[in-house]
Amino acid sequence: MKKILTLLFVLSLGITTATAQETSKKAKKIKATVAKVEGAGMVFVNETIDYGTIARNSDGKREFVFTNNGNAPLIITNAQGSCGCTVPSSPKEPIMPGSKGVIGVKYATDRVGPFTKTVTITSNAAGQPTKTLTIKGNVLPDEVKS
Repeated sequence: MKKILTLLFVLSLGITTATAQETSKKAKKIKATVAKVEGAGMVFVNETIDYGTIARNSDGKREFVFTNNGNAPLIITNAQGSCGCTVPSSPKEPIMPGSKGVIGVKYATDRVGPFTKTVTITSNAAGQPTKTLTIKGNVLPDEVKS
């Protein structure tokens, strides 16, 4: 009985160690994909937001999440929508190295039909001071009552 318990303990310890090493390797791989830059940097989780098919007058608020992957504070100087139906918002304070930030966007969902709009971000990011983000989707008309 003692041998069986010892064997089970050794097996569970081995599985736990192997799982921990896999998790550590995945974390290192994720960190390696976000390369550090000299100066300020801006890496987005997604550069396109697909609203999908939504109802007319539904909630049009969405968020673009980004990280400053540089070694200097990131300052966003402007966020501009491609038309009046797309209203962006951006952080006013500097985003410190390694910190996350959010660009909010609100699309006017009272306009029926497919849409593709852009938001242009201007910042002090090294090598890419202007970044274009995209939103897209389709707003359905109200149901016709008969």
